[in-house]
Amino acid sequence: MAAKPRQTSADALEPIELEKPQVFHSFFPAPRLYFGSFAVWSLLCVLLWFFVAVDMGFIFSLGSLFGFYFPAELAADADDAAKAAHAAASSGAGNFWFYQYLVLAIVLFCGFWTRLAQHPWQKWSVWGSALIFFVNWFLVQLDVMINEWFGAFYDLIQQALGKPGAVEASSIYLQIATFLKIALVYVFVAVLFRFFVSHYVFRWRTAMNDYYMSRWDELRHIEGASQRVQEDAKRFAAITESLGVNLLDSVMTLIAFLPLLWVLSAQVTVLPIIGEVSQGLVFVAILWSIFGTALVAAAGIMLPGLEFRNQRVEAAYRKELVYGEDDEERAKPPSVAELFADVRKNYFRLYFHYLYFNVVRIFYLQIGNLVPYIALTPTIASGVITLGVMQQIIRAFGRVEGSFQYLINSWTTIVELLSVYKRLKAFEAALSGEELPEIDRKFLAGESAAE
Repeated sequence: MAAKPRQTSADALEPIELEKPQVFHSFFPAPRLYFGSFAVWSLLCVLLWFFVAVDMGFIFSLGSLFGFYFPAELAADADDAAKAAHAAASSGAGNFWFYQYLVLAIVLFCGFWTRLAQHPWQKWSVWGSALIFFVNWFLVQLDVMINEWFGAFYDLIQQALGKPGAVEASSIYLQIATFLKIALVYVFVAVLFRFFVSHYVFRWRTAMNDYYMSRWDELRHIEGASQRVQEDAKRFAAITESLGVNLLDSVMTLIAFLPLLWVLSAQVTVLPIIGEVSQGLVFVAILWSIFGTALVAAAGIMLPGLEFRNQRVEAAYRKELVYGEDDEERAKPPSVAELFADVRKNYFRLYFHYLYFNVVRIFYLQIGNLVPYIALTPTIASGVITLGVMQQIIRAFGRVEGSFQYLINSWTTIVELLSVYKRLKAFEAALSGEELPEIDRKFLAGESAAE
C-alpha cells in the first residue's frame, strides 16, 4: 500500500502513487523516466543548437529590445578597431540568444513534466532542479570569462615587465576592475544559489520524512529506525544533491572548456617523449584522468562496505546506551564493552584502508598539478606562446582534467552516500515485505555487527 506524502495548502495537486525506492519517488515524479528524459532532452537540445538554432538568432532573438544587436557584415577594408567592435557585438548578441534558447528548452521540459505526472513536490523537484541547472551553467560561463581575463591580464603583465614604460598603470587597474566586476557577480549569484539549494535539500528531506513517518508502525522494529528517519534521510538528500550538482557542474565545465582547450592546444604541437602531435593537451587530460579514475576506484573498492558497517556498529552502541538511560539492567559494562569493541575494530579497519587509499589519491592529484607544465615544457622552451596564453592553457587544462576526475574528487562522498543508502534500503525492504539486507539479518540474529 503506497502512502501519500504531506500536501501543503500551496500544493493544490492530488498526490500520486509512490513507488520504490522512496528516497527518490517521494520527491521526484517517476524518477527513472524523469532523469532519463532529462538526459535525452539535453542531448537533443545540444544537437539542435549546434546544427540549427545557433545561426537563427538574427531572426528570433529578442536581444534588440535590450540593446544586444547582431551587427551588419563588416566592410572588406575594416580596420582592427572595427573588427574588435564587431566581434564584441556578435558575441554579446549570440550569448543573449543562447540564454533565450536555454530558458525555452527548460520551460518546455518542466511544463511537460508538470502536465504529465503531477506530484505534490513538483515545484521543488522539477522547477527547482531546472533552476539549479540554469544557475550552474551561468556560473560556468562566468568561469570561462575569468579564464579569458587571465590571458589578457598576463599578456599585459608580460608586456609591462619586458619593456618598461610600455604599459600605463591605468591599463593594469582597468584589468583588475574588470576581474572584480566578474568576480562580484559570481559571488553574489553563488551565495544566492547556495541559499536556494539549502531550501531545496530540506524539501527533499521533508518529502522522505513525511513518507517514512506515515509508515512508522512498519519501520519502528528496524534497528536504528529513528536515526535512519532523522539522520540518514537528511544526509542522503544533502549528499545526493551535492554529488548531483558537482556532476552537473563537471559536465557543463566540459562543454564550456573542452572546445576552448582544443583551440588553445593548436599552439602546442610537441609533447615530451611523444614528440609532434596535434591537439595533444586534450588527449593528455583525458588519458591522465581515465588512468587516475581507474587507479583510485581500485584503491577504494573496500570503503563503501566498511563505512556501512561503521554506521551499523555505531548505531548498535548508541542504542544500548539510550536503553541504559531508562533501564538500569541495560548498558552494563560487559555488553557495552563488547559493543564498543565492535566500534574499535571497524574503525581500525577503516583507518588502514583509508591509509593506502589516501596515499594513492593524494599522490595522484599532486602529480596531476605538474602534468600541464610537463606537457608544455617544449612549447615554453621554444617561446612560441605568451605568458597569458600559457595561463589560459593551464587553467583550461585544469578545468577539463578536474571534470574528467569527477569520480576521483567525489569518491569519499560517494562512499558515504552508498553507506547511507544501504541503511535506507532496510526501510524499503520492510515496507515491501522483502528480505532484509544481510547485515540487518545478522543484527537481528544477535551476531556481531562488525563481522
